[in-house]
Amino acid sequence: MKPLVDLIKNSQKIVLTTHKDCDGDGLGSELALFYALKKMGKDVQIVHVDLLPKRYENFLNKDLFTLFRPTLFDSPIDLCLIFDTNDERLIGPLFPEIQTVCKNIVFVDHHPLLKSGPLPTKAFIDTTAASTGEIVFHVIKSLDVPLDSQIAESLYLSIVFDTQLFRYVRRSVGSHQIAIELLPLIPSPEAIHRNLFGGQTPEKISFISKALGKITYYLDNKVAIVLIHEKDIEEFGLTPEDTRDVVDKILDIDCVEVAILFREDTKNRYKISFRSKSTLDVLEVSELFGGGGHHHASGAMIEGEFLKIRDQIIEYFKKKLE
Repeated sequence: MKPLVDLIKNSQKIVLTTHKDCDGDGLGSELALFYALKKMGKDVQIVHVDLLPKRYENFLNKDLFTLFRPTLFDSPIDLCLIFDTNDERLIGPLFPEIQTVCKNIVFVDHHPLLKSGPLPTKAFIDTTAASTGEIVFHVIKSLDVPLDSQIAESLYLSIVFDTQLFRYVRRSVGSHQIAIELLPLIPSPEAIHRNLFGGQTPEKISFISKALGKITYYLDNKVAIVLIHEKDIEEFGLTPEDTRDVVDKILDIDCVEVAILFREDTKNRYKISFRSKSTLDVLEVSELFGGGGHHHASGAMIEGEFLKIRDQIIEYFKKKLE
């Protein structure tokens, strides 16, 4: 971690970003370091390749996030830190542009490196961390920046999102130990929980109900698949972001070992989310389709016919479950 910390100390103009379709981990990580770098007197900016998802608009300051455009950078940048991914494809079209104006680009992440696909030139990756926010916590401590409520709330957002309120901590006490230090600085942890996991609208609940009613089971009920069409999302006035909860609820079914959500974004183009229990790995199947993620939570964007893709996936897990 020392080379990363030294690089931050020796940089003045810094850009922070995270992957497209950003989530609580990437957001919390970049916000926490943003507030810390501001306290150090750095010239720091958060730049995203797409708009902030609606679920975060109610409790995060939208003015802190700049939407990327080709003419955004008018002077050289010392350092760009990319959080919660090590795949440059997930921050296009920002990545090719930042390469032309930035002296150092570093991925800060807790996902395994891809077996196929682009590999980062510079990265700090800790796959034992349950969230990228845990890594950022230690970076901030190493920078000798005192924690305050803004930094603590941002780090807590990251940790509770990616651990799903401490359900998935990777057999480590790290998440809980960090939370013990953060909680005294946070006025209302419950508000963060509520904003992330509560506050569901009647439309969202009706959508989830309809989606769960479409579950199809395979391989002795060990694999469960749901297909959500564009019209299913539009029917309830929702956005693609609102589908994230569905795959986790499928995995709550006791007999299901693998939960798979197909979300149709356009005709024959699908965002596929995989979740698994125990030792069953879903990272490998995501990589087969050009995606990535974690060993028990991964995803990919796929173009093709649903039935053909579904059958390929079922055949893959049939071999894994034999």
